[in-house]
Amino acid sequence: MPATSTPDTTPRNTPDVIADALIADIRQDRYPPGSPLPTERELCERFSASRPTVRESIAQLQIRGYVTGGAGKRPRAALPSITGVLKGAGDHIREIFGDAQSGAHLEQMRQFIETGAAREAAKRADNAQLTKLMTALEANGRAIGTECFATTDIAFHRALVAVVGNPIILALHDMFVKTMIAHRPPTDDPKRYDRIAYDEHVEIYQAVLNGDVLAATDVMDRHLTRSYRARLQVPRLSPGPDGPPQT
Repeated sequence: MPATSTPDTTPRNTPDVIADALIADIRQDRYPPGSPLPTERELCERFSASRPTVRESIAQLQIRGYVTGGAGKRPRAALPSITGVLKGAGDHIREIFGDAQSGAHLEQMRQFIETGAAREAAKRADNAQLTKLMTALEANGRAIGTECFATTDIAFHRALVAVVGNPIILALHDMFVKTMIAHRPPTDDPKRYDRIAYDEHVEIYQAVLNGDVLAATDVMDRHLTRSYRARLQVPRLSPGPDGPPQT
């Protein structure tokens, strides 16, 4: 493919240009979904591009949902779906969890999702959904003080979000919550914090069971705020040159 140029740019074959060309090929069925894309070498020759440039274009295809594969596997053509695009983006977004501010923003996103889910669940959860929520709550109670508590905690919240019946919201929840919890610092008394979290889960379940929209929303909001803030630690100052920490 010849290099592209516009009056405002120098000639180039960028990853964007290559990605767009390959997307056009996939949409026109030159590479049907499930079929392998050409090798890196073949793409380099076709586009007169370097391997890093071709690899970046393939990464773009994956984020946009037009490619499956990875981890050494030959990329295969695909057509984008909502969950596929979210998963591709999530793999990259997870890399920012080490940054405190970005993590806080994602916690805020979770809070918006789950307070809204609690409200909707209180409005319209049916008997089957309430039974799943109760089963998740019972498992959470049995896991207090054990390594399984975090897993059952996530399962309870997921059962609540699932009531909404929106695959996008559920995909976002699945994408981030487990990683959020894994990156939280340990508490000084895990069993006590487990008990507090479980008791708040009971309150949430009871409000949903009673159809109390205001209580369900309020308890969920307080639960997530308390859970996150309980893990924020006061920074420890390093000692000054002449003795104790300086303030």
